[in-house]
Amino acid sequence: MSPFRLLGIDPRPFQSLFALDDRELAGHGAMRVFADADSGYPCRVSLEDARVGEELLLLPYVHQPEATPYRASGPIFVRRGACRPTLAAGLVPAYVSTRLISLRAYDAAHMMVDAEVREGGEVSAWLDTAFQHERVAYVQLHNARRGCFSCTAVRA
Repeated sequence: MSPFRLLGIDPRPFQSLFALDDRELAGHGAMRVFADADSGYPCRVSLEDARVGEELLLLPYVHQPEATPYRASGPIFVRRGACRPTLAAGLVPAYVSTRLISLRAYDAAHMMVDAEVREGGEVSAWLDTAFQHERVAYVQLHNARRGCFSCTAVRA
């Protein structure tokens, strides 16, 4: 069995934002967008790309919230009505496998202990190896070309 599982982010903090108008969204540093292609709008909740015409929010997200030198945030897309999936251990969906991915491994104190950039098809093997090291508590995946947070890998 693979030692990792990919997790989307919790959709609850974003649900009420969809009811806001564009001016109110701007007050949150967010904006409403509609997908004009079936790729290029990766939802961080569902771990799927939005389809043409789907409504999303583009907004800032603190993906590394702990008070360490690695505290970080960045832009993410969230689809209206998105649900967080429960992926099987070791499953790397097309959302990841079709992109160039930056992998950042952290310990329990949220300090980076390893990092690599891999083609999406190589992510599973890299994660399998990373989680063989007891010091690795979790790995954050980022879309390397745009640098945006993608999802988190945890021990299965």
